[in-house]
Amino acid sequence: MAPDELKELKIQLQEQLDKGFIRPSSSPWGCPALFVEKKDQGGKRLCVDYRPLNAVTVKNKYPIPHIDICSIAGAKVFSKIDLRSGYYQIKIREEDIPKTAFSTRYGLYEYLVMSFGLTNAPAFFMYMMNSVFMNELDKFVVVFIDDILIYSKNEKEHEEHLRVVLTRLREHKLYAKFSKCAFWLKEVGFLGHVLSEKGVAVDPSKVKDVLNWKQPETVTEIRSFLGLAGYYRRFIKDFSKIAKPMTSLTKKNAKFVWGPKCEEGFRELKKLLTTAPVLAQPDVTKPFDVYCDASGQGLGCVLMQEGRSCMPRRYGDTISAGQYRHIYTDHKSLKYIFTQPELNMRQRRWLELIKDYDLEIHYHPGKANVVADALSRRAHCNVIEVRPTARVICWEMNEIEMPVAFLVELYNIALSQH
Repeated sequence: MAPDELKELKIQLQEQLDKGFIRPSSSPWGCPALFVEKKDQGGKRLCVDYRPLNAVTVKNKYPIPHIDICSIAGAKVFSKIDLRSGYYQIKIREEDIPKTAFSTRYGLYEYLVMSFGLTNAPAFFMYMMNSVFMNELDKFVVVFIDDILIYSKNEKEHEEHLRVVLTRLREHKLYAKFSKCAFWLKEVGFLGHVLSEKGVAVDPSKVKDVLNWKQPETVTEIRSFLGLAGYYRRFIKDFSKIAKPMTSLTKKNAKFVWGPKCEEGFRELKKLLTTAPVLAQPDVTKPFDVYCDASGQGLGCVLMQEGRSCMPRRYGDTISAGQYRHIYTDHKSLKYIFTQPELNMRQRRWLELIKDYDLEIHYHPGKANVVADALSRRAHCNVIEVRPTARVICWEMNEIEMPVAFLVELYNIALSQH
């Protein structure tokens, strides 16, 4: 370590000793210590390279949730709570403490609390937080590691929700950092997004890292850029198409040549992030209406609720199987597929694929199906396009996770109907 880092090391070791987070050790274990930059507050955080320990640790498979923030539909009041040094609030079993030992210029130390860098730390912390708020999750609470979001439909309701959350934290002796908490907000930043009554939007302060990104010069830099930009892919229509020239450079044995198409896609992604729409949250307690149409140029569909066209929920997203929806199509015979006494093998395959979805099919004359019909005939604005091979369709639909077999059938329908 450099002289200034050694000075900082001595300060942080003493702070952690005073707080009871670490103690001197005589353990046979010992991983190297290092500093990482704090992105938000500046300064350095003392970390330990636990790769040798992690390599022989039985992994905790508790899932880290993918936060889609769909449950906040209808919320108008928000608060967020950030725990103070969340990991350090979890004590380690006495018999496991020696395994956390780390070596420094000033001796060997071991953690008495859960440290950053331990492979099972995120999973265990997520398990603990879910256990604490199990009764409130997705009702008025969203939890991601040590970040807690509370949302309500009105201020009176929010007061009660806050009381419940703060009581839970007190009961389990979990402490928040007041300077990083915010209460009674109409709009709140959470996990890189801005949440409000209108829906979910990109957080401009987080997108600036993407906008300031210089042209990638290596495969690693391309992956880093696409990984960061990809966090907001739900806001960008045709993200995978735009990124395809860059993605192709990351393939094994691909020659790295940054051409005009790569530069165009690179600039286009940054541009689209600055004009990303607000994604409206659907009301999952009400049925969905899907108006769909197919043509020789493509497939088009419109998602609606209560007769109103929804703003985009997420480009290339899916609706879960448990949600009830009405499907409106100008393919009249499809209306009878659930009651038809005799089905051929193709129709049986269709039925097998859609039987898990709670839906009802309605006939909607083509002349009245204006929006979906227009979308199906404008190939460049579709999520997919009908191409000579179903394989191409399947590749383009990977992002929205539609079953491959169902895509082949959709492709056949499009050609047979037009």
